[in-house]
Amino acid sequence: MAGEERAAGKLPLRVAVAAVLSPETTFDIYGPVLDVLSQAMDRPVELLQRSTYAEINELIRTGQADIAFICGGAFVEGEREHYMELLVAPQVGGEITYHSLVLVPADSPAQSLKELRGKRFAFTDPLSNSGRLYIMYWLCQRGETPDTFFKETIFTYSHDNSVHAVADGIVDGAAVDSLVYSYLLKQDPTLAQRTRVIHTSPAFGIPPVVVHPDLDPELKAQLRDALVNMRHSGQGRIALRSLHVDGFTLVSANLYNDIRSVAAELRGWPVTQGE
Repeated sequence: MAGEERAAGKLPLRVAVAAVLSPETTFDIYGPVLDVLSQAMDRPVELLQRSTYAEINELIRTGQADIAFICGGAFVEGEREHYMELLVAPQVGGEITYHSLVLVPADSPAQSLKELRGKRFAFTDPLSNSGRLYIMYWLCQRGETPDTFFKETIFTYSHDNSVHAVADGIVDGAAVDSLVYSYLLKQDPTLAQRTRVIHTSPAFGIPPVVVHPDLDPELKAQLRDALVNMRHSGQGRIALRSLHVDGFTLVSANLYNDIRSVAAELRGWPVTQGE
């Protein structure tokens, strides 16, 4: 990463990124953001990637990562166990919310989620809100489970893998992050001819940036400032464009109350609200 020579001798800032996208794509789009963080913090930055959201959560829980870019479902899990704290959230198109989309192949006869009964369906990750929890909740509200409703389910462990599984006809449907789907359509417009959205969830709090509550308060403040101020420099704005976000902003933990409610119903937790 740029800035490592200038920051030689300083401990690296360890940044974990959930496998929302495949590892190669993640490195490409996060690289410029990590370079800006390296300069702002005057220390080298180390990107940590793992195959599952649970593994990223574990890096924060055990102090092996200083900061993580994760999904809402993983956040409410870590928050409930008291090892995750909301730092900032991205804005995209001026919004701080996103949706779970259910995709089918363009030539599928299905027009609604209920028409995927008996079909092969792809989830993203066990902790993913848009890629699994929301669909589990939708089924639960109807007295169903994935086993009773779908013929077969698989995990792809990244949203781009799920989109391509639908586009290539490997599965009959998949639940994906609306932001990732929008990004992929820009990168490969042919996906718009090969896939179709048949269901859109209500709005949920956008995937957040988190730290451990016990992280050094000074480092926590520096990280928050570096991310929020990124939009105010030329290099920062270039990095944000790479990440396809407007910038990072402070948000209330209440933004994730709907995801907390979904997780609580599915897992039998007491319903809690953000502060």
